[in-house]
Amino acid sequence: MPQFAYLFERFPSFGQTFCYREVAELGRQGITPPIFSIRNPKDEPPQDWDPRIVGRVHYLPEEKELLDEVHRASKKRKLTSEVVATLDKWGRRTDFLRLYQAAYVGLRLQKMGIHHVHAHFAGMAARTAFWIGKFFPISFSFTAHANDIFTPRDFEIGLDKLVDVARVVITETDYAEKFLRERFPSRADRIHRVYNGLDFAVFKRANFASAPPLIVAVGRLIAKKGFADLVRACRLLKERGKLFRCEIIGEGPLEQELGGQINQLGLQDCVGLPGAKAQYEIREHLAAASVFILPSVIDVEGGMDNLPTVIMEAMAAGLPVVATAIGGIPEMVIQNQTGFLVPPGDAVTLASAIGPLFDDIGLARRLGEGGFQRAKELFSIEKNVRSLLALIDPGNNYA
Repeated sequence: MPQFAYLFERFPSFGQTFCYREVAELGRQGITPPIFSIRNPKDEPPQDWDPRIVGRVHYLPEEKELLDEVHRASKKRKLTSEVVATLDKWGRRTDFLRLYQAAYVGLRLQKMGIHHVHAHFAGMAARTAFWIGKFFPISFSFTAHANDIFTPRDFEIGLDKLVDVARVVITETDYAEKFLRERFPSRADRIHRVYNGLDFAVFKRANFASAPPLIVAVGRLIAKKGFADLVRACRLLKERGKLFRCEIIGEGPLEQELGGQINQLGLQDCVGLPGAKAQYEIREHLAAASVFILPSVIDVEGGMDNLPTVIMEAMAAGLPVVATAIGGIPEMVIQNQTGFLVPPGDAVTLASAIGPLFDDIGLARRLGEGGFQRAKELFSIEKNVRSLLALIDPGNNYA
């Protein structure tokens, strides 16, 4: 039986499919840890989640019910005097709900005989796990991703305290591992890289039969994805006489702005914003594509991509990838082997990298095959989940 539980801010979530895949692969291997989620995802595009996984999720109550539940446990002396004193002292200071959520989850973990909790992101769930570790004899670990480490928000229990207390810190790339080890040298030995993983069986291979060629990009419509540069590159490609279609799949606050840019540049006939799509629909779009583009940039607050899942998915579909040398992306995209890397914010170079993939299908296929083989080598979910287990639940022999 697993000796750990999961704690998520929201699960399962459209924007965090890597978390869902991790849990699903554990289940495929016969490992089903308890799952707690602070929030119940709402108003998200419909997905083909496995109802057996969703049915295992224990969603925490809303604020009033949560506080009532913890106060009842206190009156029944289920919480130690130290925990009660900490709750009283903290009062209604910022992030006070993390303490109550910790008490709520910790009591249930104790009852289950669970001695470790793993969170994703150095955010709300990790801060709750921090307090679980303070209140109960339960250790915690977390997987750090991108903005949660590159531009962490200012909380009293911040990234420094999380790294200082966590038993293990997982991150997704060599780039992020180096970043964290250099920032927290005294805790470097507990920081480890484990790549996210994919189930390659669900991906169809691209056949490069689209006429005209199809560019696919996927991501939230936010500044750090650099989609404005892709739209500008499409204008340059059109001016050079290239015939193509481009679909930028996703939703977000820049949808109206990008739509206006597309109209202003006269690209309505070849560039579309089809909105968010379910995972199976994204796989269909990738299989029909000729090239995948992710022109990520560093936003004004320092936020940037680290290991974009969509690049992994494109590689699994055997597509050449054109992306920027941001975060851990160069660990995925190898110049002239799996695709092309271009400078961030450079629409001219981006267009120049895309054009040859339209003209030379053999080049596109060769790069796509290189990406597929690299993805299989680095992003096997079966292998990577076992690496994760060895770090967060070392007492169990899952072999």
